[in-house]
Amino acid sequence: MPCCVEAIERPFGNLDRLSFRVLPSFSPMRQTLICTVGTSLFWPNLKTLPTPDRYADWLQKQPSDDQPHFTPTAIAALKAAFDRADWVDLALHLSQLPPTLRLCGAEINSIADLLQRGYAAANAAILFCHSDTPDGEAIATLLTHYYQALGHAAAHHRVEDLQDTDPKAFRTNGLRNLVKQMSQLLYTRGSEYCAINATGGYKAQIAIAVLLGQALRVPVYYKHERFSEIIAFPPMPISLDLDLWVAHNGWLTALGRDAHEQILWEPLQQEWSESLETLVEREEIDGKLYITLSPTGQIFYEAFKERLLPAMTLQLPPPVPPEQKSKPQMSSHNWGNARGTIARYLQRITDVCPYVVGCRTFYWNPELPNLNQFRLQGENLEGTLSDRTWTVGFAIDTSSTTPGELRACLLDLNQRIGKDF
Repeated sequence: MPCCVEAIERPFGNLDRLSFRVLPSFSPMRQTLICTVGTSLFWPNLKTLPTPDRYADWLQKQPSDDQPHFTPTAIAALKAAFDRADWVDLALHLSQLPPTLRLCGAEINSIADLLQRGYAAANAAILFCHSDTPDGEAIATLLTHYYQALGHAAAHHRVEDLQDTDPKAFRTNGLRNLVKQMSQLLYTRGSEYCAINATGGYKAQIAIAVLLGQALRVPVYYKHERFSEIIAFPPMPISLDLDLWVAHNGWLTALGRDAHEQILWEPLQQEWSESLETLVEREEIDGKLYITLSPTGQIFYEAFKERLLPAMTLQLPPPVPPEQKSKPQMSSHNWGNARGTIARYLQRITDVCPYVVGCRTFYWNPELPNLNQFRLQGENLEGTLSDRTWTVGFAIDTSSTTPGELRACLLDLNQRIGKDF
């Protein structure tokens, strides 16, 4: 029976952990398959198709059950289309063969098994996430045409930096971009109506797809070439300490929002927790240490958005009447040319966020670069604004009356950075 993962959430006002446990799936029929893509269809399958003089030797090396389908005419047509990189014609010829043939490759074999067993709708849309390589794009294009020829809605999506020539870019950006791309597809299609086929691609890519699916409660399937049938991955215990996430929500949200964002490690050292180690990676640049989210950190960021933000909107405090809102209060520092920028930013927060009463500054450093973020300091909600040369700290007064409402304000404010102010 297909498996999925259940998120167990405590009431938001007393929220401290979000845990996941694997359960049998009684979810709606999966209408969309999101598939990783490997290269087996090209290497060795299609690239070793024989010329007529080598046909007999080639045929003897194929599985005995497959051989009756490989007529000289069929193989010649496949090879001709492949050699001229005519993916539309090649897809049409492939679609005339049974999808269970080894020649059809891991993606077609596994999808056929998955559909035959009813793990997804017979007419499911099929979306391919492919590597940032010429072969990856070509194979995904071919597969898209193949499934369109069979009547499926199909499309393919390139994952930036998911390639095998630059290991650093693969680890730092490629795997995180895979998480972001698949998460976006799950969000737009509705994760409860999706399944992931993690059969194709790099081993690390497959592992990340599995972890993402289980974190977001999406069934994940895999078929090894020696397996007689496709399998659902075994249970993986996943938990996220949400107190930790809330305590560091500002910079975690900034990193999760932008795969290319890096922040200085030094300002975070004082409040660092060992529990954060699996969520980040470090990189030294010009003698300074920076951090980015690891692929696992990106997964937990996506799980946070999927599981916590919907509950958050229900816990925001009541709106403040316009006549009770106040103008920004700025202390008597020498603000230089920054006064107008700061005042407009604080006023924007007050105007856009219904629960904000007003903002007041309490800190100014004209020579300190920092990250724009919000955080909780005890029972106080504080913000930081920086143009990467100066930094101002300010307090935000809200209509919240409980710790849960204050946390909801914090998470909402950090989500609004770059969108509303």
